[in-house]
Amino acid sequence: MKIGVAAGYWGSGPPRNVERMVAEAEADGVDSFWTAETYGSDALTPLAWWGARTSSISLGTSVCQMSARTPTALAMAALTLDHLTGGRVIVGIGASGPQVVEGWYGQPYPRPLERTREYIDIMRQVWAREEPVTYRGRHYELPLSAGTGLGKPLKSIVHPLRAEIPVYLGAEGPKNVALAAEIADGWTPLWFSPKSDTFYRTALAEGFARSGARRTPDTFEIANTCWIVEKDDVDAAAARLKPIVALYAGGMGSKEANFHNDVFVRMGWGDVCAEVQQLYLAGKADQAAHAIPTAMVEDVALVGPVDKICEDIERRWKPTCLTTLILGGWPRPENRLRILDAIRS
Repeated sequence: MKIGVAAGYWGSGPPRNVERMVAEAEADGVDSFWTAETYGSDALTPLAWWGARTSSISLGTSVCQMSARTPTALAMAALTLDHLTGGRVIVGIGASGPQVVEGWYGQPYPRPLERTREYIDIMRQVWAREEPVTYRGRHYELPLSAGTGLGKPLKSIVHPLRAEIPVYLGAEGPKNVALAAEIADGWTPLWFSPKSDTFYRTALAEGFARSGARRTPDTFEIANTCWIVEKDDVDAAAARLKPIVALYAGGMGSKEANFHNDVFVRMGWGDVCAEVQQLYLAGKADQAAHAIPTAMVEDVALVGPVDKICEDIERRWKPTCLTTLILGGWPRPENRLRILDAIRS
């Protein structure tokens, strides 16, 4: 299993000590560094800024929201950054949800799987640079027929460093996971749990079995961000993450459409999710966090003393379908190599 480290998206401002973390990660042989975005910081600018201080580690977005950019705009950003980093970019994309897509970007949300397929098709045309880009889809049209009539097919002025830049798809539901296995180079889960491994393997197998599938299970990457909090007291460690779990399970989306909530319900936490969502949407975020059991955090994160963390890695996480464990947090210096070795051994 390979190792990644994530800076995530920002809260009210930039996270501290990321430069040091990335330098230490590269020195310790960590394979990849990842940034993210919601409706504040973007994923590409921090990746370029912190990535400029690196020389070998892969640089990935987990994820760029598709509605934030046209397919050609993200393809341009990726090929630019790929040149500047010597071919180290991984383009992680995701559809996000209707609250962000329609509320923040002012774009339509329906038919996200169909839109994802078109988006990736166009990016790959840009990078292949075989001919001017044309596309006639339900969601994207190049050139635009309803404009001035002056648009014409264009080909990137810049010759991409790589004709194929890896594309990972952020997905949670079974249909989207199957789509990732069919058309992408990798999958970035969110709130993956080892107890859901069989469920996800089934969804992936459906995608791999489709006619024209791009990858096989042996060449497909699955890179999951797993929060890590080291403390001797397991409950105290889990308490650090309960507000985050409550936000996603209860407050990230509406009662009618919260895909993160669905993930935890599939794990068997339906009653908890219903209570947490009710509290969160009523403005009681603290109570919602308090309602998250420690075991629910342990399903999706590494929490507790280093002995327990290493045992969980070996016993629970390494037998799963994951190929990369992205740490959402940086281990303490005295435990770092032990934890990293437990992942990659």
